[in-house]
Amino acid sequence: LFFSFSCTAICHICLTYQLISCLASNWKKALFIFGKHEMAHTHKDSVVAWKSYQATSRQGDVGQMIASANASEIAERREYLRRIIAVTSILIRSFKNINLHQMLPISQNEIIDCCAQEVTNVIVSEMTKSKIDAIMANEARDARSEQLAVCVRYVSEGEVKECFLALTEIKSFDAQSIANELQQQIQKNGVAELKCVAQTYDGAAVMSGSTGGVQAYFRKFHPEAICVYCYANELNLVLCHTLNHHKFIEAQSRLGLTAVELALPAIFECLSVIGSPIAVGLRGKLYKFSTVYALLMFQELLSVTQGLRKLLQKETLDLAETFMGKEAVCDTLRGKRTDAFTTDLYERTKAMCHTHSIPEPHAKKRHKQKKMEEFVLETTLGSGTELISSETLKNSLLFPCVDRMVSELELRFSSVHSGLLKGIQACNPKSENFLSESNLDELARHYSIDLKTEEVLVAKNFLARKTEAGCPPQDMLAVHNLLDPDMFPSLRATIQIALTVPVSSCSCERSFSALRRLHSWLRQTMGQKRLHNLAAMSIENDILKHLSHNRVIDRFATLKNRRHFLMLPPTT
Repeated sequence: LFFSFSCTAICHICLTYQLISCLASNWKKALFIFGKHEMAHTHKDSVVAWKSYQATSRQGDVGQMIASANASEIAERREYLRRIIAVTSILIRSFKNINLHQMLPISQNEIIDCCAQEVTNVIVSEMTKSKIDAIMANEARDARSEQLAVCVRYVSEGEVKECFLALTEIKSFDAQSIANELQQQIQKNGVAELKCVAQTYDGAAVMSGSTGGVQAYFRKFHPEAICVYCYANELNLVLCHTLNHHKFIEAQSRLGLTAVELALPAIFECLSVIGSPIAVGLRGKLYKFSTVYALLMFQELLSVTQGLRKLLQKETLDLAETFMGKEAVCDTLRGKRTDAFTTDLYERTKAMCHTHSIPEPHAKKRHKQKKMEEFVLETTLGSGTELISSETLKNSLLFPCVDRMVSELELRFSSVHSGLLKGIQACNPKSENFLSESNLDELARHYSIDLKTEEVLVAKNFLARKTEAGCPPQDMLAVHNLLDPDMFPSLRATIQIALTVPVSSCSCERSFSALRRLHSWLRQTMGQKRLHNLAAMSIENDILKHLSHNRVIDRFATLKNRRHFLMLPPTT
């Protein structure tokens, strides 16, 4: 109760619900009136409503209590899914079989699909911010079909990245079908509008043909995309063509020259024990001075290219560094074409032959055929040059192999147009033509970039001050990161293009390595979509490791209408 200024008693509970406004004004009968009002149904209903209101203020209304209970159930379901996703990620990173028996196969595939889409979305978002990309593709055959691996290269957050984009099955093997499939995968992931600056394939004719190859058809979609052959594959072809005329040495290169040299005594002993005609013939071929000479010679020559082979497999390698490494290898090989190296190689061969009791060859007395004595001969009579001395070994074996290797390197590392190559080299601080305006301008014109001369001049002075301060840029990526995008927009875009041009398709080869682990002989019934999703998660496991589980669960929840609600209510 409370009292008004008009000396009237009013029930506060009933007044709150507008059931009564005036309770009593006659104070002589106040107690009787109060008791009667307390027993009234209207007052009792008001008291019940008042207590409900007080409970609601403390605990919330029924709708809020139901929502709270639902949120608890949803959180429990999401925690269950979070653990499933975590286990799936661990199994994928360790290449284990995924078979969650408590989930339906459809739900398993949906979880895997959501994880793979989130991984791909991270890559696509980085590509979209970069605005410049390059495509790499290669094909390989698995147990049942022909698979095409598509990878991309771009610059993001000051790093050069090569990432896996898609794994698709190709039905037709002609160049136009493969090019259309490449473009379809690019459009499917929403990056078709980005500037594609390069395309990289292996040396197969269907891929690299200048008029009817994949590169020609792909250039119809992206006219600026230059074709760069996989230089790791080109280096392998250099070695194969160098050994093309020496079948025995080619076989030894497959076995491993260093392994053959170390195990040579055991090989001789093993062939002697076997005693079969083939073993006797092989021992006769190995048990020669010229064979040991060739073994040591190719060990020296192939050791020179070993560092270049490892360099070409790096994902962050740019084209300028590639050609600097190639020139260094060529100069080193030319340095082997000296009398000092020849003498040292011959002496080491003699020492090794003495260790294994291999006789040193001596000149045989040649018998002249009298039946052709009065004739002028323009061809040989079947007798070849005997490799018996240091001079003949040098002129007939060492120098031809060195010359062939150098010429193959020069020929196969020249697929990029010389003007564009000079422009890319002008972006490298180690180059003699660093920031050369004429070279940079040709590269910028090819990609429709309006390069400002003033930016190049200011950049030279800016980088010179950095060098004087003791912070010189070491490579092309360091130059790109030092240049401010607002101060040097056109020059930075030109250097970004030079960084984006791929050197090899090794990322595609790594994709096939993951494919062979996933699509093994025990997993032949896997569908193409599941195979692609597992490949994306396996290859890009670094992205998968840091992926937000809540985003995967949200995608899984909105994939279709589900019986159990999985989306948490929005917080106010």
